[in-house]
Amino acid sequence: MSDVLLSVRNLTTHFPVKRGLLKKTVGLVKAVDGVDFDIGPGETLGLVGESGCGKSTVGRSILRLVPTTDGSVYFDSEDVLAASASRMRALRREMQIIFQDPVGSLNPRMTVGAIIGEPLQVHGLVARRDGGAELRDRVASLLTKVGLLPEHARRYPHEFSGGQRQRIGIARALALNPKFLVCDEPVSALDVSIQGQVLNLLNDLQDELGLSYLFIAHNLAVVEHFCDRIAVMYLGRIVELADRETLYANPLHPYTRALLSAAPMPDPSAAAERRRIMLLGDVPSPIHYFDQADASTEMSADERAELEAEADDAEDVSFVSRASLLDRPAMVAVPGEPGHWVSPHPQIAASLAQPAAV
Repeated sequence: MSDVLLSVRNLTTHFPVKRGLLKKTVGLVKAVDGVDFDIGPGETLGLVGESGCGKSTVGRSILRLVPTTDGSVYFDSEDVLAASASRMRALRREMQIIFQDPVGSLNPRMTVGAIIGEPLQVHGLVARRDGGAELRDRVASLLTKVGLLPEHARRYPHEFSGGQRQRIGIARALALNPKFLVCDEPVSALDVSIQGQVLNLLNDLQDELGLSYLFIAHNLAVVEHFCDRIAVMYLGRIVELADRETLYANPLHPYTRALLSAAPMPDPSAAAERRRIMLLGDVPSPIHYFDQADASTEMSADERAELEAEADDAEDVSFVSRASLLDRPAMVAVPGEPGHWVSPHPQIAASLAQPAAV
């Protein structure tokens, strides 16, 4: 068996910005701007970053739910982006998605049984000449698998709680027996107690069915608990990639450190000892106009003054200018840490220096 189920290289997704009466393209929203990663069979890769960094667009681009601009996506050694419409239809049986919103992702005019059974009918996986008995049995089995009751198939989505609706979405994603699931923030809209139930369900399904996940999330505590490896994304690019233990023990990129330092900790005494890292400046826009040069990576005078003023008032806080993060060169391997990759930044130049040959 191959060590790689999904291989993504230089994935790029730009959306045109159109203005004027003739809808002339005046710029590009660089939602995803050159992303590379691999996912192995039965592995979970976490993708984290602040809102607007392009996480969800990565997942949708992989499944061709949005058109890509450049790059390659190979699933089980097959080029997804070059597949014909008929071949892509077959590939969708192997690659599915769990959407973030458990309310908006379910058709309110369809029963739960119709929602879950629709993929089976579209792909011709159930017989139509037995009065729908096979379809009802498959739907009942899927509902049971996700912790619901077979009689729930006759109800409508509005009759369920948020956690139950997300379970329905998971059952729909599992209907075609896929190998790979994009989990687009599947628990962010749920209560904390329900989040644990859904995460445990996904974990059990992975053990039972050998699924691979691209797990998109904001909650770093959830990612630490659930994922094998973690990729940190900033403004359309991955700036650090490592296994779970390495990333949390030795984060290198300033943006990764800022994210981890902002995460709440259950032990107040440990949180008090942790040094807070704050990002200064406005969140940059992913829109780059054709008639403008790329934004400068130098810290502005206002940002420098703000940094110095804040530093005088805080003892356990350090600051990083967002302007210094705009330059995101290709990731390089971290010496002595296999599988740890990071985009070079002036603050971590010493950490990336190769050891002298003996």
